[in-house]
Amino acid sequence: MQSNLQATIIVSTFNKPEWLQLVLLSFDLQTTKNFEIIVADDGSDEKTKAVVDQFSKRTDLKVIHVWQEDDGFQKTKILNKAIVASNADYLIFTDGDCIARKDFVETHLKLSQLKHALSGGYFKLSNDVSIKINDQVVRNQHCFEKDWLIAEGQPKTFKMNKLTKSKTKASFLNSVTPTKATFDGMNVSCWKSDILAVNGFDERMKYGGEDREVGERMMHNGVRFLQIRYSAICVHLHHERPYKNEEALILNKQVRQHTKREKSTYTQYGIKKD
Repeated sequence: MQSNLQATIIVSTFNKPEWLQLVLLSFDLQTTKNFEIIVADDGSDEKTKAVVDQFSKRTDLKVIHVWQEDDGFQKTKILNKAIVASNADYLIFTDGDCIARKDFVETHLKLSQLKHALSGGYFKLSNDVSIKINDQVVRNQHCFEKDWLIAEGQPKTFKMNKLTKSKTKASFLNSVTPTKATFDGMNVSCWKSDILAVNGFDERMKYGGEDREVGERMMHNGVRFLQIRYSAICVHLHHERPYKNEEALILNKQVRQHTKREKSTYTQYGIKKD
């Protein structure tokens, strides 16, 4: 165990190399550097490997590329492999289409508590704005600035409060939001020991609530989820979801219903196979 590492950032991705490049850059700009990055790659082609290799050469951060062959949507499997490969006691999960503000890691670490997980959110960018995001925009942090986003065509809504820089405002909004604190894979953190205790993600599950289910098992096992959706800031690049299918959603719903009904704290279909 590398005790000097404060966190492992697990970034899930599939064939979006141009976005992953921006996401990795956002982690290279963080106010704290005491972490490693694991790219949890669910079967991308060589272009993604090239992005990871190029970034590894440029950065001082430790970068690990965990890859598996493309066999449809198998995000739960690659995330379990990434958890096993991680070298820190604290894990921060995000997606390869979510650009992190420069205080993202520092915020997760500052707010972390034993036997707690932190539930963040994201601010969804329109397609028009997403295509304007480049290295320079990320370096300048313009994609987290309300005025810049509005000027580039992002519709002005209440959700722009998710980009607040005020800790007081963020704390107040976290306390009053009706949104429950859950395990949302694009912005969540927890202790590695807590996710290992429930045997990681249920590998039967495809797209749709697969991350929520592991959180529900953690809750049943005594982990309390705290709301930090206005504190740990990331912006989500626009994309379609071609991997969404009804059959998988039905199976996922059944697994989650069973987890809730039985108050399950462990899955036999996780990291350790019984």
